[in-house]
Amino acid sequence: MGRVSTTLGTTGGCACARGVVSTFVLGQGSFRLFRFAGIDVYLHWTWFLAALWEFQRPIGTYRSAVWSALEYLALFGMVTLHEFGHALACRSTGGHADRIVLWPLGGLALVNPPQRPAATLWSIAAGPLVNVALLPTLAAVYYLTPLHLAPHGDTASFVRAIAYINGGLLIFNLLPSYPLDGGQILRSLLWFVLGRARSLLAASVVGFAGAAGLALLMLKTGSFWFGLLAAFMAFSCWRAFQNGRAMLRLERLPRRTGVACPSCGVAPPLGALWKCGRCGTSFDTFETGATCPSCGARFAATRCADCGALSPFEQWTAPSPVVPGSVSV
Repeated sequence: MGRVSTTLGTTGGCACARGVVSTFVLGQGSFRLFRFAGIDVYLHWTWFLAALWEFQRPIGTYRSAVWSALEYLALFGMVTLHEFGHALACRSTGGHADRIVLWPLGGLALVNPPQRPAATLWSIAAGPLVNVALLPTLAAVYYLTPLHLAPHGDTASFVRAIAYINGGLLIFNLLPSYPLDGGQILRSLLWFVLGRARSLLAASVVGFAGAAGLALLMLKTGSFWFGLLAAFMAFSCWRAFQNGRAMLRLERLPRRTGVACPSCGVAPPLGALWKCGRCGTSFDTFETGATCPSCGARFAATRCADCGALSPFEQWTAPSPVVPGSVSV
């Protein structure tokens, strides 16, 4: 990516700020399940393939295969709650979150918190905190009901299995490997010290090590899921590394004085970094008054090259622009 380019317009925005999401997951293969609190929950069609595979496995300690299916559905119920934790926390910081996608490897919340380390940290940490809250809840269901008196029954086995799965999800998600929650929490903490771009670069490098570890587990166990997860993590880390390099180049560009993004407070870079959505001409929108010099198209809103927020052109003023990479909470 030799040059940062942002298309001007009145709609659109940063699709996902919580890691890098494969277009495979967000493509046309997802359909909406339901809507809650203004957040749409989608299911990708590949989930049914994974579910069919799981339902054909041995049912373990259950006497009926129905319980095995319920266990798998409960797993994704917890995943959905986890993703709602991310989305609602993001909204509490003033960010944007309106979509959750479930697929065979879990869930993805499309969140775009304000580009500040504290806001990003809270948006990420809220997901695992949902699993933390479920730990005593599931323990209470087991020990404060007659279930523990009949530990070999299907219902008791089901509650125990869900508790173990929830604990496993919590531990796995907190591994400091990007794009897992632990890796993104690590990135948010490093952001306070290293800045936005360098923290993403550092987290992506650590993430590559995590992907390599999963690849080794795949070779040792022969698990298809470890291999698929390792590939997804490696791809996400590579995209994050490339994005980090682009952000670092952007941070080094000279900045325009007297103007700043209404959302993040960062002064815009100098140069022809905006692209006309009509004719494709690159130009400096602040030199031309948000008007394309080639076709004369006028744009009512301008997108920030740093945080991706789209704001009315007239609002691009601020008394004290923030220097990119500085700490702001």
